[in-house]
Amino acid sequence: MNAEVFKQRTKSLALRIIRLVESLPNTKTTHIIGKQIIRSSTSVGANYRASCRAKSTADMINKLKIVEEEADETMYWMELLVESRIVSGDKMKELIKETDEIISMTVSSIKTLRNKH
Repeated sequence: MNAEVFKQRTKSLALRIIRLVESLPNTKTTHIIGKQIIRSSTSVGANYRASCRAKSTADMINKLKIVEEEADETMYWMELLVESRIVSGDKMKELIKETDEIISMTVSSIKTLRNKH
């Protein structure tokens, strides 16, 4: 995976999630989910950037595992938004696809690093 392209994709995901949260109806539920999904989605990019500065292969793997966990958590919050009918599945389709691709690429990178290590 090209590090610069992946940095941009993870940042773009966070920005898209921020815009989504800003468009949600103002309810207690959306406030709570909004805080959680912003936290997890922004953590994806922040932790990927940290992995690019890892001190060792083991450190990089550990940081990429955090990226995987945060992206999976982001997916969970998106699923809740859709399944609770707060946001339509059609509106979330591209965000879900992008998050799934980020998870897949991260898992693949972790496997490659483990095999080399």
